[in-house]
Amino acid sequence: MTEFLPYGRQTLDEADIEAVVATLREPMITQGPRVDAFEAEIAARVGADYAIAFSSGTAALHGAAAAAGLGPGDEVLTTPLSFVASANCALFVGARPRFADVDAETYNLDAAAAIAAGAADGVKACVPVSLTGLPADLKPLQELRERGMLVIEDACHALGARRHGRPVGGDGLADMYVFSTHPVKTITTGEGGVVVTDDEELADRLRVFRTHGIRRGGGDGVLGGGWHYDVESLGFNYRITDFQCALGRSQLRNLEAFVTRRNEIAVAYREALAGLDGIALPAEAPEGDRHAYHLFVVRFEEGAERRRTVYDRLREKGIGTQLHYIPIYRHSLYRSLGYGDDPGRFPNTERYYEQALSLPMFPGMGPADVRRVADALAAELA
Repeated sequence: MTEFLPYGRQTLDEADIEAVVATLREPMITQGPRVDAFEAEIAARVGADYAIAFSSGTAALHGAAAAAGLGPGDEVLTTPLSFVASANCALFVGARPRFADVDAETYNLDAAAAIAAGAADGVKACVPVSLTGLPADLKPLQELRERGMLVIEDACHALGARRHGRPVGGDGLADMYVFSTHPVKTITTGEGGVVVTDDEELADRLRVFRTHGIRRGGGDGVLGGGWHYDVESLGFNYRITDFQCALGRSQLRNLEAFVTRRNEIAVAYREALAGLDGIALPAEAPEGDRHAYHLFVVRFEEGAERRRTVYDRLREKGIGTQLHYIPIYRHSLYRSLGYGDDPGRFPNTERYYEQALSLPMFPGMGPADVRRVADALAAELA
């Protein structure tokens, strides 16, 4: 039987396994030294002053929204074309998302639409998403920052990407950047996420938030011993473990190799699929940028019916494909909150939703895997 080829999966080696096992033999497997070490290495790798690791990318987005001081009565501008966590982070703190359409070529947040939507009263922050690992253009969004808004980049797909020659996370174009270390992402800690920032106060708020809102030290008189702590705000247990961070540190050894391999696979796909009628290939990164290629998304120009047929046929052949993503406003939760009544307001998002399909993309793929996918796709389009 032909092995099933998933759309994404982790790439681990013996050094990764040994790093985790070694940590499990030590006294502290959580709240220990490897968390700090992992954070320091992530910050150094992207060129940020601070990194705060969380139990998931979703938890990291929640932390970023809380650290930004968002709450009831506030609105958060974001894209409808992402995983729901990009918008849910507003709901988590009592704020509301406000959607702007995506660009027709990159499918990242349309800057002009975002700036126009950001003029509404109550919009306090913007969460652009670097969809598929293609860095979002944040330069136009500096206008929003000049108006006093915070920009929180959802860069969960984009660890290892570069924008204007600098690593995403260290280019100073956002107040916070959020990465995911889920197994299908660039590197993995199993589950996990990281927020990076150059703002010391935001970093402090993030650390307090991920540990129940606890501030240690202080206290009055004899009650103020070394044990003292104060719950100063509503926080959560969003801590990550030392053995997860040991895996993350080990994976960081291969970050550049992983991103390079993803780009090589993208080149191979482009060559293999060139000239096929009926599909459009994804936008390439502009000069000076580097795509992280978390996903390689093709679009079926004939629309949803053709896409569904190809999806089913490829799955029958043992090739895992996926749709990333159903527009957020179409989900039942968002419909119940008053979104989704007029999808025509987001024509580019709807067009993508009807056409897009993610092909397998992960560093462990070999040339034969790429050819297998390309040949199967060509056969369905013949």
